Amino acid sequence: MNTANTAKGISKVIVASSLGTLIEWYDFYIFGMLAKTISIQFFPEGNDTAALLSTLAIFAAGFLVRPFGALVFGRLGDSVGRKHTFLLTLVLMGGATFCIGLVPSYTSIGMAAPLLVLLLRLIQGLALGGEYGGAATYVAEHAPQGKRGFYTAWIQTTATLGLFTALGAIVLVKMICSTDAAFNAPWGGWRYPFWLSLVLVLVSVYIRLRMKESPVYAKLKAEKKLTTNPIKESFGRKQNFKMVLLALFGAVMGQGVIWYTGQFYAQSFLENTVKIAFLQNREIMLWAIALATPFFLVFGAWSDRVGRKWIMLAGMILGIFCYRPLFNFMLNNANTDEWKERVEGMRYVPLPGQKNPALKTDTIIKQKDTVLLKQYTEVWQLNEGLRFTETYTDTAGIDADGGTWLIKSKHHVYADKILTPSLKWKYISCIWLMIVFVTMVYGPIAAFLVELFPSRIRYTSMSLPYHIGNGVFGGLVPFIATLLATTFTDDPLAGLWYPIGVAALCSIISLLYINNQAVAYTGKLLRRLKRIMGIFWLLLAPAIIYFLIATAVQHTHTGGNKEINQTLPWVIIITIFTPVAAGLLLFGVYALKGEYDVLSEEEEK
Repeated sequence: MNTANTAKGISKVIVASSLGTLIEWYDFYIFGMLAKTISIQFFPEGNDTAALLSTLAIFAAGFLVRPFGALVFGRLGDSVGRKHTFLLTLVLMGGATFCIGLVPSYTSIGMAAPLLVLLLRLIQGLALGGEYGGAATYVAEHAPQGKRGFYTAWIQTTATLGLFTALGAIVLVKMICSTDAAFNAPWGGWRYPFWLSLVLVLVSVYIRLRMKESPVYAKLKAEKKLTTNPIKESFGRKQNFKMVLLALFGAVMGQGVIWYTGQFYAQSFLENTVKIAFLQNREIMLWAIALATPFFLVFGAWSDRVGRKWIMLAGMILGIFCYRPLFNFMLNNANTDEWKERVEGMRYVPLPGQKNPALKTDTIIKQKDTVLLKQYTEVWQLNEGLRFTETYTDTAGIDADGGTWLIKSKHHVYADKILTPSLKWKYISCIWLMIVFVTMVYGPIAAFLVELFPSRIRYTSMSLPYHIGNGVFGGLVPFIATLLATTFTDDPLAGLWYPIGVAALCSIISLLYINNQAVAYTGKLLRRLKRIMGIFWLLLAPAIIYFLIATAVQHTHTGGNKEINQTLPWVIIITIFTPVAAGLLLFGVYALKGEYDVLSEEEEK
């Protein structure tokens, strides 16, 4: 009977915590899912790529403030309570999301539009910074001994399920809207998913109001052992702060880039680089997410048996070696030049109301010449089911003396590609595999972080490294990858070097310094190697900043897309990574002094 009651109780805890967290992720991610549409609505016309990059920067801004949210709400969670703190974060997140759907477009209020969106996005980031740590801590403190990995894995599914829900809502609205124009209009269907948030939040608030406080927190409160200054205790004491650094550099930063590469950059890559049509792109992501999500529970439960380290490490290593082949496969198999070589079986499909391919003709009258710009948009389809849109502009002219000339366009733009069913499932398999890597690193991470810190400061201590790893390293993946791709234009996969490099660095630190469960590595050879590598981390920290500055100087205004490679993006990146490099420097000092030779995994009950 007691077992049944315990099972029923933990089920209620998981449902209440997971539903609220899922809704918060939904709120946070619909912005990224609609980045292309938002870039049109809230930025001036003229440069679509610059507008998209600006939107991704605002998207990333929400991630960058997550560590501050972790500090603010982490302190509240450790001093006031888990329940009330992440009830507050839920209300803030839902309110900000709903308000984004109310902001008028750039054509209505000018620069006030992107500034308002930025402000609301920052509120979202602060709220999410306090949500995850509270939910993970709350579930972990209810979980029975030996099953933390499995039960906290339910919280881990919410990030992916929130993404799935956001994608599903957008696809549904897109299908309901009769045309793309109706969806993309200033007050069109793209706003509906933001408004839906208000209903979801009200439901979740009702559920969370019925929750009780964590038993571990209640016991600490009853025994008057609550911390009065969790921030000082978490980061002002070397014994705890060194573990914060280890969690960040040895686990969470690698987990962050694997997560956002497999689920966010993959979708952006399919839409903006491969040019898969909107609905089929989302369909690929939805199927891959749905099929991979159960593996969060599989690897979470497995980590209870074999330990957290090796599962997370395997996920990072697989990402390092598989990303370029997988992304390269998706890029090469949507090569329109190869499709066009299949002349036999290819036919021209007129657009509705189109009598010939010429959709738009602009006439420019100069002093001597009349110049005609003829823009062609043609939709082609192969008998096997492949379909794509081709757009190009030919320039013709009539001289003053009556002579004519014609310059055929050499730049053809291909978009709205439709894959055959068999090829589509190959793409789904690629994305599914990348999300399985996500489940390996993300499934056990909550239990790993909870067990790393004492319960009296757990909310604060685990939240900061988690949100730096995910908010800074992970959240910047779409922005930095897009910036790299527009800088190093010879390599369409250049953006992948950022997540690969971060995951490789994290894998080495994890392999050397993190223990698996209760195993303490005390061998003389390994201790010596750890200290030698401490010198390497000391040298690597300033080397990273030097590399960023040198790259910025070399490529600003001189390489790639000159309208994109302005000074500001590089200044932002260097500013963000300077304190991160300082943290790596301090980690190297601790490693050199032998602070990580023996790790204690004592768990407060």
